[in-house]
Amino acid sequence: MPGMVPATLPVCHETELIRPDGRPKPAFREQLRRIPSWRNLGSLVGLYVQTGVVVWATVYFAPWVWPLTFVLMGRAFAQYLSLMHEAAHRLLFSNRRANDFAGRWLLGYPSLTNTDGYRRVHAAHHREEFGPDEPDIALYVGYPIGPASLRRKLTRDATGRTGLKLMAQFLATARSKDQRSRRTFWKIIATQAVLLAAAILSGHWWLYPFFWLAPYLTAWRVINRLRSIAEHGGMMASADRRNTTHTVRQHPLARFLVVPYNIGVHLAHHVDSGIPFRRLPTLDAALREAGYIDASIEYRSYPSLWKALAARPAKAA
Repeated sequence: MPGMVPATLPVCHETELIRPDGRPKPAFREQLRRIPSWRNLGSLVGLYVQTGVVVWATVYFAPWVWPLTFVLMGRAFAQYLSLMHEAAHRLLFSNRRANDFAGRWLLGYPSLTNTDGYRRVHAAHHREEFGPDEPDIALYVGYPIGPASLRRKLTRDATGRTGLKLMAQFLATARSKDQRSRRTFWKIIATQAVLLAAAILSGHWWLYPFFWLAPYLTAWRVINRLRSIAEHGGMMASADRRNTTHTVRQHPLARFLVVPYNIGVHLAHHVDSGIPFRRLPTLDAALREAGYIDASIEYRSYPSLWKALAARPAKAA
């Protein structure tokens, strides 16, 4: 059995809202699945405003804020792609055309991500975590690992080696046999050209390579790995989502930097992937009341989970 799976699981009891297997009952599920489109629009607009403020401060207070900008722009990719993930589930806006437009042109393409391709492979992830079609198995498998091994992975991420390898794979899609992939590639390139042109027209061409592309290749990769292994590292295929997905107590700093938009409430998301991010804490609270989640399977913080993920003895690693 993989080393991060709980030895025993808490007993879930039926409540007014939760079934004995941990699933929300139909009326509660219907309530949770209502998409708050206008509030989500506020989040999207707020994200763009926030990005604009960071870019303005980068120029106005240069060069004193540049190290902070680098980290914040890595965090920005976590935000853009968390909302893109919501759009991939078609939970950002109730209007499908608006949802898909925002998911592609306002979130995915600026972040060098094929939203439709992501949707296809992410569906396989939700069908069966750790199953034969699991797209992210390389990120999760083999934990816990040794501290030195995790440091090496994070060093590759922080120095851009992981990002450049993935960028090469992205550039290769220009020659893909799949026409949809080729078309999307050029849409992403066009979006990046607009961002570069905006930087040039502003008189600060360096903003794009140094404070958009470079954080994408480095800071974002570190954040993405830390979040990904905290979701599923060292777990296993199972019908019970508590064996496939970690649960971590959410703290303000982690929500700010690593797991924005409730993406850290990840066990609830895997219990029912059709519930919008704003309603995941409501489901999480109901699951706790039913006993599906308790302190025995919850990590008190992300650092405590990362420490456990890197707790394999050096000799065994």
